[in-house]
Amino acid sequence: MNLSKVKLSQLRALVAIADCGNFSEAALQLDITQSTVSHAIATLEDELGITLLQRGRHGARLTPVGDRVTAHARDMLGLLDTIASEANQARGVQGGTLRIASFRSVATHVLPGAIARLHRRYPAIAISVHEMDEVHQLKQALVKGEVDLCVAETIDGDDVESLPIFDDDYVALVPPGYSPITGTLTIDEMRKMPIIGSSHSSCGLRIRTVLGAQEHPLEIAYCIRHDSSMVAMVQQGLGLAILPRLAAQPVPPEVQICSLPFPISRPIGATILKDALHTPALYAFLDALREVGEFSCAKAV
Repeated sequence: MNLSKVKLSQLRALVAIADCGNFSEAALQLDITQSTVSHAIATLEDELGITLLQRGRHGARLTPVGDRVTAHARDMLGLLDTIASEANQARGVQGGTLRIASFRSVATHVLPGAIARLHRRYPAIAISVHEMDEVHQLKQALVKGEVDLCVAETIDGDDVESLPIFDDDYVALVPPGYSPITGTLTIDEMRKMPIIGSSHSSCGLRIRTVLGAQEHPLEIAYCIRHDSSMVAMVQQGLGLAILPRLAAQPVPPEVQICSLPFPISRPIGATILKDALHTPALYAFLDALREVGEFSCAKAV
């Protein structure tokens, strides 16, 4: 048993289930999906080698050992809150404004959870979100001091530092009525349809590089700027689209989402200026973002 693998997110999930009595209400309390809560508990039980919860049609209840472990988990989380309170008093987290630059997909599917966590702890901190399309636009806004941090693809450079959150895998969206042999497209299946790709510099380059590296290179038939336009083209049967999973959401019910036959992903993270004087509000937000990242990684496993 390796206790170093136990995560705070797993302990929070356990305590939430103990308080709520079922997985669904615990997920609502934590602002995550029920499957993420289930994964957190399953991995925690595997790592400890014990059964913490008895599942049934009427909910979940703690086993005797689960009850004792939950009591210790409450103590640990309480101590963590005490540490955070001491640190916040020293740093003076009382308000201010935080300006965040982000991609639309990240602003839609990642930022709300982090902002909700932040506001529960520090309701006086104001947030403004600036949506941008290109990585170079994000970095320019950061360097010029127009935003305090970027939450999107991680940005390289000697003058910045990035906190990785998770890898956003690329997927294929196939038109209505098309039935791949398996849930993963093959190269031969991809050759049967026009490929729709992004015209964004970083995303487009990433896709073209992978397609061009195949034994018989594939080419992009349509270069489209907006993710929603790519999805609409697939919906009309004009081809298959390759785009990050976050950017593909929401997927129309008649459009099927498939895995690609090659690995491709974009790193999502928070980027700040290395030598800037950062506010307490920024560090409080990064703490909330790390928690969202823990659950995102658990869900992706």
